[in-house]
Amino acid sequence: MYLPIAMSWTQAEVRELKAGRYVVIDEEPCKISSISTSKPGKHGEAKARIEAVGIFDGQKRSIVHPVKHKVQIPMIDKRKAQILSIIGVEVQLMDMETYNTFMLPIPEEYADDLTAGEEIMYLVALDRRKITKV
Repeated sequence: MYLPIAMSWTQAEVRELKAGRYVVIDEEPCKISSISTSKPGKHGEAKARIEAVGIFDGQKRSIVHPVKHKVQIPMIDKRKAQILSIIGVEVQLMDMETYNTFMLPIPEEYADDLTAGEEIMYLVALDRRKITKV
């Protein structure tokens, strides 16, 4: 059984974020594709618009916050696993460090590339998993 990570996210100010990093938008871990910052107004402070794509669902999301606003940053854990068996549209994996076994859906781009016994990479974010590399 998989043991959940105690703290699966941290906090950072919007001004510290960069494209290619991760942020939590609407309870979904997302990879930042672009950040644009506006100049401060007469009575306000500078705002940043963050464009990001969901890691697990692939949806585009955007948020606008002041640059001093704190946002959640997901803890992304990249791990290795061995394929134990392929059952329909799911694959049974065993983590190479903890030896825990679990099932994950097979992404469409890897449907023909998976074979039992080989090692793959997967990521864990906010207590969810996804196959990333074959």
